[in-house]
Amino acid sequence: MDNARRVPELVLVLLAGVAAGVLNAMGGGGTFVALPALVAFGLSPVTANAVSRVALVPGALAGAWVYRRELTPVGPTSTKVLTAISVTGGGVGAGLLLVLPASLFDAAAPWLLAFATVVLAVGRRLSTAVSGALGRSVGMSARAVLIGQFVLAVYGGYFGGAVGIMMLALWSSGLGLDAAASNPMRIAQLAAIYVSSAVLFLVASDTLTAPLLLATMLVGAVVGGFAGAHLARRLPARLLRGVILATAAAMTVLYFLRG
Repeated sequence: MDNARRVPELVLVLLAGVAAGVLNAMGGGGTFVALPALVAFGLSPVTANAVSRVALVPGALAGAWVYRRELTPVGPTSTKVLTAISVTGGGVGAGLLLVLPASLFDAAAPWLLAFATVVLAVGRRLSTAVSGALGRSVGMSARAVLIGQFVLAVYGGYFGGAVGIMMLALWSSGLGLDAAASNPMRIAQLAAIYVSSAVLFLVASDTLTAPLLLATMLVGAVVGGFAGAHLARRLPARLLRGVILATAAAMTVLYFLRG
């Protein structure tokens, strides 16, 4: 491809990286922007998935750094243990991507997202209603939270689409946590999943066959991650919850249309 055509292509990849970084920092769904952009410019779906995961790591870390003083524990679990589970699950999921047909999770993704969106929309109110009916709080045990987190981390390492939304849905329904208040921890755990999967992709996949696309999207994702995290911190809690839920609904519809 000549340089005259290469420049606009890289500009579009850069903008896709910015958009993905902003989405991941504010509510999730950055993979849905990054992955199609890379596929559109000639990468295979599996390679594009790996490249996008590596490219989004610095943006996720940037968002986590912005929120570093606002992290709160997820129910009864230790933050260090939760992060270790996320790192481990992300690595397992990345390994599965390299050895299993990519169509498996891709086919299930719309239904997983639909479930996550519904749970995210009503989970906290349902948890409050059940707590009122029982006369005591409803809460997942630490073991249940960690098992759920491991499953989601494996999904995040394998495909990654809206795994942050699914985390918020799990914490909302199982622990009654507010989506806006949980957003800093969601970003931190997303970064943990991305780091372990990205390391494996760099070592065992053909990610580095597209270094220019990777570097361009990486720069965009860092800018988007910083900007999105700062913007999310300034939004009222009610508005941020609305953004997160709207993102979840949009990702669900787009995945069904894509399928």
